[in-house]
Amino acid sequence: MKKSLLTLLLVTLCGNALAAEDWGLTTDFPDARKLEMNFSSLRIGTAEYKGGPTGCIVFYFPKGAIAAVDQRGGFSGTYLMGDGYVDAICYAGGSLMGIEASAGVAEGLFERRESVSWFEIPVVRGAIIYDFLPRTNLIYPDVALGQAAFEHARPNQFYLGRVGAGAHASVGVGFDAKYAEWGGQGGAFRQIGKTKVAVFIVCNALGAVHGRDGQVVAGNRDRQTKETFNIADDVDRRIKEGANLKTASGRTTLTLIVTNQKLSEKELRSLARQVNASMGRVIQPLAAIDDGDITYAVSTNEVGNDDIGVTALGIVASELAWDAALSIFDH
Repeated sequence: MKKSLLTLLLVTLCGNALAAEDWGLTTDFPDARKLEMNFSSLRIGTAEYKGGPTGCIVFYFPKGAIAAVDQRGGFSGTYLMGDGYVDAICYAGGSLMGIEASAGVAEGLFERRESVSWFEIPVVRGAIIYDFLPRTNLIYPDVALGQAAFEHARPNQFYLGRVGAGAHASVGVGFDAKYAEWGGQGGAFRQIGKTKVAVFIVCNALGAVHGRDGQVVAGNRDRQTKETFNIADDVDRRIKEGANLKTASGRTTLTLIVTNQKLSEKELRSLARQVNASMGRVIQPLAAIDDGDITYAVSTNEVGNDDIGVTALGIVASELAWDAALSIFDH
């Protein structure tokens, strides 16, 4: 019996290793744009299977952190979703199968600690996007990919665009997938005195992304005329024409706010809600029943700052979230 279990384990491990090699596992993206920041208590690792393409991104807090979540999508896929202590957060493609990447992050953490103490068990929270269409292969972010992303986590830089968790993301699907455009992952950073705030987004939205002038930046684009349209106008047109008014497929926007300012769980929940609500300016529609939208707010609890209240912090983070969404796109 023990021999059979050992054989099964070896076959599984070898299978995963071969899959990672065959699928083109990479953690380096020399051609991608980068966000540079000054936030050494946050380390970020990105990994991707080029054969998908699909990937994941890991946000690792070496000294631990406190998190709070705001779930607004009607169809979310998550791993250990909830408020409280956190060692790392993993966002991944691959739909529900991609949740496995979070387990890979936990495995990487566990191997470093080499302890079974209750206080040493890794706490990893995660969420996924559905990125299989229009690709038709069955490749997804697995344990090996999650662990690779964790092992390559580094401070002060974040890849932008169609890489990692956003490698096969799309936006502006609406009521017809033919109007969609590529999405991706984005980020923005700001420091005010001793307070640091960073916002990251994996944008695979049902809605289109809008600029600060209200115009569509990505999604809802007619491929023939190259013109974009407002989703509300599209609904009115379809009502008049008696056209289909069922959404093409579900999509997800994953957002993460990280600050070094000390905040309670209650304050973090408020911060997550405030920023999430503000994203309705950027992505229209947002948090629909077809969406799996998740927003985490995290504090590394390093500095106190009586000059910046939670509401003001939320306003700053909301603007950064908009910047993060726009950073995905070259233009």
